[in-house]
Amino acid sequence: MTTGTVHIVGRQLPGATWDGRHNVDVGVQRRSEVIDLVRADAARAEFDVPVDVGDGDYRGPFVHGPRAQRFVYLSWGERAPDGTFTMFRRAKLRLGQMPSAVAAALAAGATVHAELPLTDANGGPITASVPPELITWTVAG
Repeated sequence: MTTGTVHIVGRQLPGATWDGRHNVDVGVQRRSEVIDLVRADAARAEFDVPVDVGDGDYRGPFVHGPRAQRFVYLSWGERAPDGTFTMFRRAKLRLGQMPSAVAAALAAGATVHAELPLTDANGGPITASVPPELITWTVAG
């Protein structure tokens, strides 16, 4: 098993106020914990996610889902004044939708980039499975 890195670059964030919620943040989910929180009114959100690759499978603490459908969660939540984060939505970046050359580079231990907008067509946080055409996958170089 080899460990590569998926460097996620989220752009076009929806803003820190949405649907009656204030202090909205986005973070990456490691197991059940959301970490590396970024305010949703930032210019961009960047996350480095280590991914173990071997035997045609993706694994690690940031990887979720059954073997044939592995993904990384970007989780949206509201941060209370005491710092408590309450998640209300998530977006899935499906690892199996990477172009084959990018997947091969990740399997060889490279850093790959996944760049995507974090605002949906209605102006809110992007959620559910992110359509593959919205993610630009490249090998860091």
